[in-house]
Amino acid sequence: MGNLFKIAIRNLSRYKRRTLLTASLITIGVVFVLVFISISGSFKNMMIAQVTDASLGHLQVHRKGYMAAIDSLPLNMNLRLQAYKKLENLLKSQPEIEAFSPRIKFGGMFSTFVETTSIRLNGVYPDQEFKTVPLLPSRIIKGEKSLNKGEIMIPELLSIGMGVKPGDIIVIVTTNKDSSVNGKKFKVSGVLESAQGLGGRDGYVHIEDAMEVLRMEEMEISEVAIHLKDFSKEAAFTEKLEGLLEKEVNQKGKPIYEVHPWEKISPFYNIARMIDVMTISIKIMLIAVVLISIMNVMIMAVYERIREIGTIAAIGTLPRKILAMFMMEGFSLGALGVIIGNIIGLGIILILNLSGLSFDFGRQKGLILKATIAPVDVLIVSGIVILISVLASLQPALKASRMEPIKALRHV
Repeated sequence: MGNLFKIAIRNLSRYKRRTLLTASLITIGVVFVLVFISISGSFKNMMIAQVTDASLGHLQVHRKGYMAAIDSLPLNMNLRLQAYKKLENLLKSQPEIEAFSPRIKFGGMFSTFVETTSIRLNGVYPDQEFKTVPLLPSRIIKGEKSLNKGEIMIPELLSIGMGVKPGDIIVIVTTNKDSSVNGKKFKVSGVLESAQGLGGRDGYVHIEDAMEVLRMEEMEISEVAIHLKDFSKEAAFTEKLEGLLEKEVNQKGKPIYEVHPWEKISPFYNIARMIDVMTISIKIMLIAVVLISIMNVMIMAVYERIREIGTIAAIGTLPRKILAMFMMEGFSLGALGVIIGNIIGLGIILILNLSGLSFDFGRQKGLILKATIAPVDVLIVSGIVILISVLASLQPALKASRMEPIKALRHV
């Protein structure tokens, strides 16, 4: 094997210009793929974080059937206190969970005593909510970054449209599940910058205020948002939680709870999927570039060295040795392109990070992009390129190994 490698390197060095051109094409392909994967992957992760950590949470638990009617915020589909307590005890025992927050979601009328409009609200325990959606405090662009009883945080669009600022007194009027109307005064504590996706334009009140304005005798929960310690394990934990909760059934034997990961709630999951599809497409383009480049070089090498092939076959070199020699040349070309490409690609990623590349995502301005790439992605790209390099040299190598020595020696 060592001798074959030496011969492959020697043959490639005989045609320096062609070898350099082919290795350059492979290098450019590897660099492009590594940089694209790092930037697109980092952008996708930041986009998901803006959606999940600003309002949604990584996953949510609702009463069975609640999500089908969520547009109307049905109060009759809330989890009763006993059902919530069971869920709370279960979630506290899960080591994967960083924090979770119960919410009472409801709609109402927002009045400044002069004008009135509609609003969606979340009744929450502020400490738990801020831990579950850690980017929520950063969305408070005016007022205090806290929420006490008797206070309300309102979305920016509502603040501008109604001319309301922190410190103003407003009234929330809502209808409870028994169709009775109730109202309560609130002090505006802060104004929230709108976030992307479902819930990004909701207001917040203390959960005890929500119970009061809805005239709840005991707490009922619309949803429980969950924040995981490791977001990469979201799919596995969702499956685990579904398995644990499916055992909980009502008197009719039907499930009480249903679990919804963020991708089933937010439309931005489709954008994340598009990024993944684009990444796969770029990898396919790289494979095509490598395949055509290597195959072209190896076919030319076979045709230019027919007499040489005939000579080494005539002195007793076995066909499999000739086959291995040409495939080793393909392997060497691929390996050379991968090594140089990885060095340049990782260098460009480092430069991008040092330059502090920023972008805007919706209303989120000046987000700093941190281009990162996992070692496993580098290994996968490198492995694909080298494998395709070897496979691309297979057809020319087979042709060379099957040549008749006499015919090859007569070739001019």
